[in-house]
Amino acid sequence: MGETPHRSAHAGTGGTRVTSGHDRLAGASARVAETSVSGGRIPGGDGLGGGGALPRARAFGAERAFRGLTLAAGTAVLVIIAAIAIFLIAKAVPALQANTENFWTFEGWFPNENPPTFGIGALAFGTVLTALLALLMAVPVALGIALYLSHYAPRRLGNGLGFLIDLLAAVPSVVFGLWGRDYLVGPISDLSTWLNTYFSWLPIFGGDGPFGNSILLGSVVLAIMVLPIITSLSREVFLQTPTANEEAALALGATRWEMLRTAVLPYGRPGIIAAVMLGLGRALGETIALALTLGSTYAISFNILESGGNTIAANIANRFAEANDTGRGALIASGLVLFAITLIVNITARAIIYRRREFTESAA
Repeated sequence: MGETPHRSAHAGTGGTRVTSGHDRLAGASARVAETSVSGGRIPGGDGLGGGGALPRARAFGAERAFRGLTLAAGTAVLVIIAAIAIFLIAKAVPALQANTENFWTFEGWFPNENPPTFGIGALAFGTVLTALLALLMAVPVALGIALYLSHYAPRRLGNGLGFLIDLLAAVPSVVFGLWGRDYLVGPISDLSTWLNTYFSWLPIFGGDGPFGNSILLGSVVLAIMVLPIITSLSREVFLQTPTANEEAALALGATRWEMLRTAVLPYGRPGIIAAVMLGLGRALGETIALALTLGSTYAISFNILESGGNTIAANIANRFAEANDTGRGALIASGLVLFAITLIVNITARAIIYRRREFTESAA
């Protein structure tokens, strides 16, 4: 057994006296602390008191410069958005003042007449209807392809097909429009005739024809155009699912589909929402493809088979060359409405994703 440490003579009775060695150490520490305080240094900065003081932050360093740069970039984005809105409003106000009909409800577009009459109701309706139909057709297919590429296909095959789908997004919209106008009109007309024959009791499939350049044709072309965006983003989101979540579901006896339904899809829901909203933004602003495939009519109708339909962007492309000053102002006013719709869609998507993230973080 080792020797008993030397203790104070009064230790058993609760005295405060210490050994001579401890006394010397305590005195040295006290003198160091006193010297540090009197010299303007932080106590414990030298000697036996611990490490030195933290270095002072530079007045202007790389971190502060980067912070200022990012703040300037974010502010510039807001300034640009505000400048676009101010420009559209300034150019649209004279035409709106000259308009003799209700801009929101009138179903017609005659801004070059005297007096000018035009309305945005039919164009806004066609824009939203075409985009929603395109998403209705594209989202299930895109999610199915993304799940197959990320969890079913072999790695080499999945990477190759994913690369091809990404290339599809690089095809110009005018190519899709020409393809839809020249090669899809016939098949879509046959499909429209079949739908009208057997499902004419539904308002969207009613009418007596003719069938061809319709909202259905424009929606099909638009669905093909937004498919690569939704597929690529959804695939990347699904690949980010933690492996532990997937293995835990499989270990509990889940099938691969049950694992996807319980582990992959809930984890990727915010990313799916973001991908769908990006696709919706692309669909709302598409111009040339819809200008080549729609019938350019001005009427609010839920019938998607008969020739007709129009959107804000397609109307701008078709009417800008023949527009006078009032007509250009009217087209800019319609662009302002499209700008507002797109802004509302993006703000709504951001709010949904933010609320979902708050819910996930609170649950964790």
